[in-house]
Amino acid sequence: MADSDGLGEAATAAASPSAPAPGLSPPLGWRERLRAGLAGIGASLWFVAGLGLLYALRVPLRLCENLAAVTVFLNSLTPKFYVALTGTSSLISGLIFIFEWWYFHKHGTSFIEQVSVSHLRPLMGGTESSISEPGSSSNNRESETSRQNLSECKVWRNPLNLFRGAEYRRYTWVTGKEPLTYYDMNLSAQDHQTFFTCDTDFLRPSDTVMQKAWRERNPPARIKAAYQALELNNDCATAYVLLAEEEATTIVDAERLFKQALKAGETIYRRSQQCQHQSPQHEAQLRRDTNVLVYIKRRLAMCARKLGRIREAVKIMRDLMKEFPPLTMLNIHENLLESLLELQAYADVQAVLAKYDDISLPKSAAICYTAALLKTRTVSDKFSPETASRRGLSTAEINAVEAIHRAVEFNPHVPKYLLEMKSLILPPEHILKRGDSEAVAYAFFHLQHWKRIEGALNLLQCTWEGTFRMIPYPLEKGHLFYPYPSCTETADRELLPLILKKK
Repeated sequence: MADSDGLGEAATAAASPSAPAPGLSPPLGWRERLRAGLAGIGASLWFVAGLGLLYALRVPLRLCENLAAVTVFLNSLTPKFYVALTGTSSLISGLIFIFEWWYFHKHGTSFIEQVSVSHLRPLMGGTESSISEPGSSSNNRESETSRQNLSECKVWRNPLNLFRGAEYRRYTWVTGKEPLTYYDMNLSAQDHQTFFTCDTDFLRPSDTVMQKAWRERNPPARIKAAYQALELNNDCATAYVLLAEEEATTIVDAERLFKQALKAGETIYRRSQQCQHQSPQHEAQLRRDTNVLVYIKRRLAMCARKLGRIREAVKIMRDLMKEFPPLTMLNIHENLLESLLELQAYADVQAVLAKYDDISLPKSAAICYTAALLKTRTVSDKFSPETASRRGLSTAEINAVEAIHRAVEFNPHVPKYLLEMKSLILPPEHILKRGDSEAVAYAFFHLQHWKRIEGALNLLQCTWEGTFRMIPYPLEKGHLFYPYPSCTETADRELLPLILKKK
């Protein structure tokens, strides 16, 4: 229900709980310590022997004469040489930059990064050696694997997460099934405490009550605490947020409560701005109040989108991104992309992609598949597999197919949901990038946009499996992205409800 505090929505690593902790490996025995000491002494002896050999061969190799010749050569260089050297270096750098720019616009990734990941990283020790070193144990290797999974499989806040009361709970009332897992809701509780609380809550009684409310596991207890906070302070913005998320049974009711939260949040935000330089505690309070205000405006934009006021939602999102540019890591642009696609404003969608589909920014299924959709849109209405097999693919069709392959390499689970080969469920509140949970979240909101473009799903169906002919072993080697992480299945098992795991 909340994004994390300015650090991005990223957050909770989904590593296996059974993995051993890195610091608990057994101590080395006397043999291992002796072997390590001898290895260190051996390296020192080799260094001394190398120096002695160099000294002994100084006369046959004419080291002194060669060193004097090099010194004379360097002293004889004129300033023109250094000017020419600088100009040549600048020319080569410019050519490399132009090639990188062309390659990125054509393939969507950096050539240098691709070569580094695919070829140089294994040579520099990026892959685990198949030969175990003396003294190494299976526990150490498992700990190393666990730390690698910890860095790869991070769970992110779903930018388009639904409302607890108005959507998730209504699903429970109708079907009798829980759409969210305990693990997912526990991550949300951690987000709430990070996003909606700070160290100065004790200064305001209503914030103290809300700090306890965010820790409550029982929804009725949280709602009751929110009403208690409003009795203490009628302008408690976070209390209105909790009621809008969990008590409101319709989007209209949620929007009404969020508007009350916006009025209170703007007042508190202006007050915090005036006191921000008084102490570090006031700066923390300003960060918290900023996060609350951004969250409220974002949810108001989502309410407008769900109620059909799409242009109003787009305006709110654009204003939010301009007013708080450092918070781009909250992925508000993904909400904007979905709304612009609903308006069929494809030129505006391309403009957003030009800014956020950047090599320096993290990717997502929404970014990669939206880029593929735009390129598919230009050729899908006339595409025919029979015609393409006879005459070959045109340049535009090749670009569309390459964009689809790029998207499928990033997240191979999405096509089965878009092609309705797998059943859709309500998306979780947290997603694992490149995982099944992200595929569910993307397809839930974007399937209608693919259906709207004639022939787009047909082109996707004909070409998406070709990605695996390019990368036959995606767990071991990537093409445009890092190799597909092997820990996604474990993390998705915790995020997705049982009704999907059985399918």
